[in-house]
Amino acid sequence: MANGHGGPRTPSSPAPVSGPGSLSKRTDGSAANPKQPVRVPTGGAYGDATQLAQAQAGAPMAASPGGDQPAHSLLAGLAIPQGPAFGAPTMQPDTPVTDGAASGPGAGPEALGLPVQQDQDLQALQAYLPVFEHMANQPGASSSMRNLVRDLKGRAG
Repeated sequence: MANGHGGPRTPSSPAPVSGPGSLSKRTDGSAANPKQPVRVPTGGAYGDATQLAQAQAGAPMAASPGGDQPAHSLLAGLAIPQGPAFGAPTMQPDTPVTDGAASGPGAGPEALGLPVQQDQDLQALQAYLPVFEHMANQPGASSSMRNLVRDLKGRAG
């Protein structure tokens, strides 16, 4: 330390991102790199606020864009669309409430035009039918395995 070396060194103008190899620069704190203020919630047990403040001061985070704007000011320009009032008459009087459901009047789930997962699973299982038949024909095979094979054969054709 006689030459003034050693101890912590704080860079005066850190780079936002370090370069590779010989172009690398320190990117940790300085006056040019402001930090977020320590924020401690109210309430909690005695001494919690002090512990939280010390923990935040020990690991400061870089300043975030936008600063200390309250959440309500961030949402000030947004308009939330209003739906119909609760209890208001329907806007689709000719559509049954079961429209889109798997049962009842109206279109079923097929109206969405999505592939039916059950059909995709059945096609995948059809490829393994010979293996399942072999397992079902073994002594001591469960009735569930035999029923699975019967079901797959019945749906195949």
